[in-house]
Parts: sequence; C-alpha cells; structure tokens
Amino acid sequence: MKYPDTRRDAIAEDRFGTRIADPYRWLENDLRRDPEVASWARAQDGLARGYLVGLPGRDTFRQRLTALFDHERLSVPRKRGNRTFFTRNSGLDAQAVLVVREGEGKEGAGQDRVLLDPNQWSEDGAAALGEWAASQDGAHLAFAVQDGGSDWRSVRVLDVETGEFLQDELVRVRFSTMAWAKDGSGFFYSRFPEAGTDTTFEAPVQGHAVHFHKLGTPQSQDRLVHATPDRPHLLHFADVTEDGRYAVIVSSAGSGGNALTVLDLDNPAWASRTVAAGLDDLWAVIGNVGTKLFLMTRDGAQRGKVVTLDLADPEPAFEDLVAETMAVLNDGALVGGRLLLAYLVDAGTWIERRRLDGTPDGVVDLPGPGTAGGFHGRAEDDEVFFVFTSYDTPTTILRYEVARNATMVWARPKAAADLAGIVVERRFYASKDGTRVPLFVVRRRDVVGSAPTLLYGYGGFGISMVPYYAPERIAWVEQGGVFAVANIRGGGEYGRSWHDAGRLANKQTAFDDFIAAAEYLKAEGIAAPDGLAIQGGSNGGLLVGAVVNQRPDLFAAALPDVGVMDMLRFDRFTGGRYWMRDFGDPAVEADFHDLVAYSPLHNIRAGERYPAILATTADTDDRVVPGHSFKYVAALQAADLGPRPRLLRVEARAGHGAGKPTDKVIEEVVDLWAFAARWTGLAVKAPESALR
Repeated sequence: MKYPDTRRDAIAEDRFGTRIADPYRWLENDLRRDPEVASWARAQDGLARGYLVGLPGRDTFRQRLTALFDHERLSVPRKRGNRTFFTRNSGLDAQAVLVVREGEGKEGAGQDRVLLDPNQWSEDGAAALGEWAASQDGAHLAFAVQDGGSDWRSVRVLDVETGEFLQDELVRVRFSTMAWAKDGSGFFYSRFPEAGTDTTFEAPVQGHAVHFHKLGTPQSQDRLVHATPDRPHLLHFADVTEDGRYAVIVSSAGSGGNALTVLDLDNPAWASRTVAAGLDDLWAVIGNVGTKLFLMTRDGAQRGKVVTLDLADPEPAFEDLVAETMAVLNDGALVGGRLLLAYLVDAGTWIERRRLDGTPDGVVDLPGPGTAGGFHGRAEDDEVFFVFTSYDTPTTILRYEVARNATMVWARPKAAADLAGIVVERRFYASKDGTRVPLFVVRRRDVVGSAPTLLYGYGGFGISMVPYYAPERIAWVEQGGVFAVANIRGGGEYGRSWHDAGRLANKQTAFDDFIAAAEYLKAEGIAAPDGLAIQGGSNGGLLVGAVVNQRPDLFAAALPDVGVMDMLRFDRFTGGRYWMRDFGDPAVEADFHDLVAYSPLHNIRAGERYPAILATTADTDDRVVPGHSFKYVAALQAADLGPRPRLLRVEARAGHGAGKPTDKVIEEVVDLWAFAARWTGLAVKAPESALR
C-alpha cells in the first residue's frame, strides 16, 4: 500500500535529558484553517475509504445496522409543572427531537408535541440538541445548540406554550448545565470569558465560571455567580435543588474529585458557602429536606457513602447516614420520602431503598442483570423515572412508584434482533499482578469454541464500563463474532482505589489489565488465535495505541478512535489540561518519564509485525484534537511494521462523538466492522443466514 507523502521537519527538543523528535508537529495545526493539513487529511481519508469500500461484508453490515438502529429511542422523562419533557428518535432520524407531553387537567392532556426538531437546523443533520432544561413551572425551555460536533454551544430560550423563541441568546458556552430559578426568572449556566472563545485547536480554554441569566436581558448583564480566577483551569457546574432553595455548584479539575459550594437563593445576596473545598473526593447532592442536604461522597469512603449536612446549624458538619458497603455507590435520588441508592457490584447495578433516617427499606426490583440509574423525579412526587439496559436489553425507561414499591415499563424499544439468542457471561481473569478483573463476554448462543473477537476497553477518569445495549455490537455478534468488555483499572468499577490503581504513575496497570484480558480470551479458546481485534475511544484510543506498541503480537486488528496519542503535548490544546489529574503534567520531570514510557506516538516499534490499524477521528473534534491521530498515523506509516495496513479515517462535520448524525454513525461502524472482519477472519453472511 502506498501512503500519502508526509512532510518530516527537523524538530526536536531536549526534555529532562531525553531528546524528543517531533517531525510531524505541523499536523497539530487546525485543518479548518491550515490548507496543507487539510490536504493531507483528505488524502489519508481518501486512501482509507478507497480501501474500505472494497472490503467484503459492507452491504450486509449496512443492512443490519440500519435495521438494528431503526427503533424508537426515548430519554428519561422530566416533569416540570404539569408537563413532561423527553427526547425521541423514531429510529433513523439524524437527531433526536425534543417532545413535550401535556399533563392531566387541560385540553390535549396526554398528547405529545414536538418542541424542537434539530433535523431542520442543518442540511447535513450535524446540528444537534445539546443540554436542555425546562423551568420548574414548565413555561420555558433553555436549550443548547451543538454544531458539527463541537464542544462549543449557543443557548436559546423557548416559550413552551407558544413554541416561539425568546430574544435571549447566550454564547461562549462550553461544558455547562442549565438550572432554573424556582420563580422562572432565569437560569444558571457556565461559560468561558471573551478571551476564552478562540475555537482553534491550539487555544487552551480557561476561566470557566457560573453565571445567572435573567430572561429578557442581554448576556452582558448576566450575573457572575461563581469563579476561581486563582485556579483558572477548574470547571464549574450549577444545579438547583427541587424546592428551589439552594443552588449547588460543583467545581472540578477534570477527574478524581470536586469541591462543593452552596448558594442560599432565599437570601437576596445569594449567600455562598463552600462546604467541601478539596478536589480529591467526589461530592454530589442527592436532594434536601428544608435546610438539610443529603449527599453522596467518597470522603473517607472510597466506594461511597451518604451523609447529611444541616445548613441551619451555625457550624454545620457532615453526619454519616448510610455507611460505605462492599458495593460502589453510583447514583441516588430523594423522592417520595425515600432515598433510592444505585450500587455497582462487579459492574452490574442493584438499587436499594432507605428511609430518610438511613434505615433500610427494601430494594427496587429490576428486569434482570444490567445497568440502572439516571433518576429523574421530584422530591414531593411518588414516582421516579430511570433507565435500565444491558448488552442484550435495549435501553428501557422504567417508572417506579415509591409507595407501592412497584416498577413498571414506561417505554421499551422493539429491537429488530433475536436477543434471546444472545448469551452474556460475566467472567473474571487474573491480571499481571494477580488482581481479579471482570470481563463481559457477549456471543450468539450457538457459537461455541474460538471465534473472531472484538475486545473493548477504556480504563480512565474513574468511568465505569457498565453493560448497556448498543445496536452496533449486536451486528457484530449476529455474524458469529464475540464481543468482550474488560473492566480494567483506571475506571470506577470498584471505587476510588480502582481508579487510582490505573492513573498517573500507575497508568501502566490499565494497559497490563487489558493485555491480560487479551491473553485470557485466547487461552480460554474464546478468541481465535489470529482473530482478536481491540477497540477504544478517547482515553480508550490511548489504551489501544499503547497496548499495540507493547504487545503487537496479540492482535490482528486495532481500532483506536479519537485517541490521545501524544502524551507529551496533550495539555497544549483546548481542554487538555483537564486531563492532568489522570495523566500527569508533561512539564513535571517524574510525570514526563511516566508519560514518555507509554505514549503511543513515541513508542512505535519499527521492525515489529503490527496488526492492521484503522484510526478514526473527526475534523471538528475540539476535545481530543485530530492532530493526535494525524501524528500517530503518520509515524505508523513511516515505520517498518509489516504488511498490514495503517489507515486514517477522518469524519467531516463531526467532533468527539456527541451530536453525530445517525447515518454517519452507521457508515462509520460499517467501515470499522468490515475492517475488523477482514483481519480477524470473520466470515460475514447475509442477514437471514447470520441469525440461524
């Protein structure tokens, strides 16, 4: 295969006594503004798509993926006033629409009405509805518009009754929640200052702050509510308690923990009190009863516990309410006079009830093993809505009545798949240091013995890889392939210690866990001898790049998506500094030596036989900028790594994943699965025979 020519510059730096060559630094430039980078990216993408279009099985995968995505998908409903709000994708819509359902007692009760249809916002379907929030009386809706996958947002306000837009428009919004004041006069949101609005990839973002926007006023008059100018790289997110009494502001450096500040909105001056100042422990407000807050925290409890704080006390102190258990506290809600607490046990969910004095009050029945959470309900109501899903269960919306302790289905998709013919196993394997690590294995019931296998991992930022339904994975499994997910360290599956064991100087542990998962799949006869592909996105893309360098012999194919590939310069672009609590600081000598030891870009082993690699990125990704993948693929193509291809697919008008239109999602998966099938030996069959 002849790769496009890539210019090499004589750039090198001495870093703590180590000479670091960086010949492809020019590929860091923003391709939206640099014609040379844009031309290079087009050539790479053209080569990749020219290769991919000739692979067998593409039409079959496209047909099945189209059918598998073609079912109604709803979000968890949110009740405001006598209205219920939720999003709905009928199946193959480019974007989900926002729907309002009128409540009882008025004309048209129970009828659905489309409030916002992002499918009308752009010709290519790449303009999406971002964050949204309805006022507590349901009269107004604040919503964010995401264009082309960018993390930057603009915010508008809608009159729900008339469907008319207000004149209010907010800009410079990025990484924001929206939370309304109880009286509906306005809402809290987060934005960057004027100086932080350079949207080029090279511009770091800083100065995040919470503001309050009063309806009918220009953004220039918005009230600054919370900022940390002495720590400009913190992110701040605001919420308001259900009774409207308090605004709660979470401040974070990116991962690991957060500070917590509470504003008394009954006080005309909005008196502010920081109740948790450090950034090492997680804090989240579940709800309140009067002046008493109920919170989840990992302060002194690495798997989480529930505490209370009475703000009426002159010197309030946290009091333990529900002690830490062997399970990981993952989510919570206060509704109907009860606490509902969702726990992770070996990456699966169970939900228990507690009275407000902390005493046990039973459990919440779930449809089966899987993942549950995302509670939405008002503290004064008897009902709460949440999701339930698993690898073989499409995302279902459940309605739970507290008084009856009864769970019922509010919305269940009808997937075009034989899900009864799929088996999900939870296994455990020993990592390099003997640690017991969970591994989910999904396959067709009639598939026995070794088979082409796709192994997925993430391992970072305390994010747990919990079971959830994904149509694209079903398409792989239907063809007789095996799909596996390793719950490696760096995630949050077993609490803070599991996260800490895979970050900073311990990052190699996450790679060891993933390599051990690959070895286990082969040793157990699950993966074919030369039939194992690996996949991961973002931090998971870093994972894939690192383990391919360390053990290229294990893998037939690798699919790194929007990966962090240059660990020595990640902090120089957009929001890269927010990752330093997980990765470390390249400007600190000890961290530098840790990073350079595994950085995918800097550890490519010329002379080794590498797997086939299809790296994917997008031209508008302003979170993990495409320069990471560009430099990585350029270095792969320049090295002697054997005959298998190393390709780069660049999606246009897309970002880090959120907001990508359904048709683009399907086409990308068609390419990924056809590539993985080619190199793992998966024989793709027509749909009617694949299901037998």
